[in-house]
Amino acid sequence: MDINYNELSLEQLKEINKRSAAAIADFENRAKKDAIQKATEIAKAAGFASLEDMLVAQPAKQKAEPKYRHPENPELTWSGRGRKPGWIAEALEAGKSLDDFAI
Repeated sequence: MDINYNELSLEQLKEINKRSAAAIADFENRAKKDAIQKATEIAKAAGFASLEDMLVAQPAKQKAEPKYRHPENPELTWSGRGRKPGWIAEALEAGKSLDDFAI
C-alpha cells in the first residue's frame, strides 16, 4: 500500500490517524481477549475452576528475615539482599564490616 502522504490534506491525514488509532486499539483488544481465553483454557486443563483461581493460587513471596541491624536504631534492618541501605554503605565506607551489624 503506497500512499503519498505529502499529497493529502491535513484533514485527510487526521482521518487516517484517527482510523489507524481505532484499528490498533481494536487489534490489541482482540489479542488481549484471545490471550485471556487461551490462559483460561490452560488454567481449566490444569484443574482450576477459572483463570482467577489459578492466579490467586500463586504463593506470595516471603519477606527475607533481617540479618543486620543498625546499632543505634534497632528498627533499621537489612536482610542482606538487594541494594545496601545508606546506613550500611556509610558504615562500610567508614571502615566497619558487616559483622559489626549482624543480628
